[in-house]
Amino acid sequence: MHARATPAAATGKFSVPHLSWRFAAVWRRMFLVWQKLAVPSMLGNLADPMIYMLGFGYGLGKLLPEVGGVRYIVFLAAGTVCFSTMNSATFEALYSSFSRMHVQRSWDAMLNAPLALEDVVLGECAWSASKSFLSGLAILLVAAALGLLDSWLALWVLPLIPVIGFTFSALGLVVTALSPSFDFFMYYFTLFITPMAMLSGVFFPIDQLPAAIQTLSYVLPLTHATLLVRPLILGEIPANIALHLAVLIAYGAVAFYAALVLFRRRLLS
Repeated sequence: MHARATPAAATGKFSVPHLSWRFAAVWRRMFLVWQKLAVPSMLGNLADPMIYMLGFGYGLGKLLPEVGGVRYIVFLAAGTVCFSTMNSATFEALYSSFSRMHVQRSWDAMLNAPLALEDVVLGECAWSASKSFLSGLAILLVAAALGLLDSWLALWVLPLIPVIGFTFSALGLVVTALSPSFDFFMYYFTLFITPMAMLSGVFFPIDQLPAAIQTLSYVLPLTHATLLVRPLILGEIPANIALHLAVLIAYGAVAFYAALVLFRRRLLS
């Protein structure tokens, strides 16, 4: 699939992105389409994390009354906010973005409008992060309704959710740029997303892992998300806030640039 040449193509695949507010038009297009499918879309994104939180929280919670000095369902709720945000951003950046690019060819149409490839990729990333915000917010509201939030510090989770969403949206777009088909995404889930969910403190404390695995865990972006979100939900101020934010933003920025380079090679060559 080849789109029309754009300034990005003329300046080279590795040129610095020229970002503009034109991406908002791409975001708005996604929003208008999503409005028609909002309910099934939200149900699809929320089903798995809700099952994990309620099933494990109340099921295992009977066997593990406390983890790290707090009820297990409270411990799990914090991890599920991050897990749900990651899942929603990843699914949107993979399946929906690939469909718009490769199947529906919506990207071809947008690239023949007064938009550069940077605008389309940033719009996709922003939209995926926006959808993930709704998923993370929904889990947070359920936790509040169940009486699992004891502090107003939990409100600081709200501005963190878009940062987490952006990080995993950008990572997902890298995979989309490389993917020849929908089947390719299973490698990403099997080799990266699922192991990361197991190693990043979502379901159990990181300090229960072997030392070597703990070291690996601190390299993963989801770990830094949980280390920010969980203390806030427990009514505490996280340690090393700047470090965790820097890691998430760095992952997102590098992944966004890598995705843009790969899309330039795929679409503008």
